Amino acid sequence: MSQKASGLLACGALAGPLFIAVVVIQALTRDGYDLGEHPLSLLTLGDLGWIQSANFVAAGVLVAAFAVGLRRTLRGRGARSTPLLIGCFGLGLVVAGVFTPDPSLGFPPGAPEGTPDELSARAMLHGVGFAFAIGGLTLACLVVARRELAGGDRRWAAYSLMSAAAALVLAMWPGEDGASIRYFVATIVAFTWTTAVALRLRSGREFARDVVEPVPQPAVGARRG
Repeated sequence: MSQKASGLLACGALAGPLFIAVVVIQALTRDGYDLGEHPLSLLTLGDLGWIQSANFVAAGVLVAAFAVGLRRTLRGRGARSTPLLIGCFGLGLVVAGVFTPDPSLGFPPGAPEGTPDELSARAMLHGVGFAFAIGGLTLACLVVARRELAGGDRRWAAYSLMSAAAALVLAMWPGEDGASIRYFVATIVAFTWTTAVALRLRSGREFARDVVEPVPQPAVGARRG
């Protein structure tokens, strides 16, 4: 593995811990913010909202770099689709950072209680970014799971399948009760998986022993020119 590819994979290992650490620090220090009631996206609002916006964008850029590292490292089954889907995850994070949600649930301090009856254009784009990110991550997990099953590594296949299911269910579960905690846990699940993938590949251990798609063989007795 080249030094450049290793550095790109390191970006994938760094993105999750950095993002979660910045969120936790803000959750403990921002006036009026309660992680049990306020989704982490609301941290993009207020005078210090630029910190979380930058956190989203930085994580997205690191994940995008990780996708490039995956493209240079993976071979065989899923070598093209996995980096593309991880890139969608990164792009979604950037969009979520550039476009902010509407003030709600009393945050930032002075904002209306409850949720807005109508969403602004920027809030809708924030939601699109979130959906793009969770969709790309979930599909990437499924592609890797398929690759692992084909290669006989059932533990990694099961882990990838469980990560996809957990992230999707937690993020898309209907109802607002406990939504902020669900979103936060879904974020941890998603970034734990990308960090694990990055560390595994960076250590030189290829998924499923570098599974390669079978090459069609000519039929027995075929005529030769």
